[in-house]
Amino acid sequence: MEAVGRECRFGGERRSSELSEELISLLYKDFRETLFSQVMYLTGHDQQWTEDVVQETLIRAWQHSDTLNREPGMLRGWLLTVARRIVIDGWRNRRARPQEVELDSSENAEIADQTDQSLSALVISEALRYLDSKYQAVIYETYLTGHTVREAAVILGIPEGTVKSRLYAAMRTLRRSLGELGSR
Repeated sequence: MEAVGRECRFGGERRSSELSEELISLLYKDFRETLFSQVMYLTGHDQQWTEDVVQETLIRAWQHSDTLNREPGMLRGWLLTVARRIVIDGWRNRRARPQEVELDSSENAEIADQTDQSLSALVISEALRYLDSKYQAVIYETYLTGHTVREAAVILGIPEGTVKSRLYAAMRTLRRSLGELGSR
């Protein structure tokens, strides 16, 4: 591994950004494996967290490239120290956050709020009260008990066509009534 000095010139004058890019590629090539294995141990073998820490460490090296001591032993120590501090901060943040719980557990599940459903049922019941009894019977047999049009016709003792037309008229009236109730 070659040491990249701050004042080094490689084939003439180079700008600071070129040296920074060269430093990062050098760091990645020479220290990635060591850094990755050390961070993997520190994170408890969490692959994703390890990759994030290594990436953040290299970003910080790039941000401080103009002040870093480019000697390989010093670079290795600096990288490992920064990575360790990032992991420590991560552990602290995890402890500061509320503990995550499983959603599968039934004792942790929220009880469904049935207020909207109850309110809708009240509004529909109120609108149904204003319907003629023949329309109420058709809606009751088809929508509330789940019978087919044919079954409702047999139960009510009327032709299927009459059930269909009453159902159509009842729904049209309900829509109008519910529209008026909603605009109040």
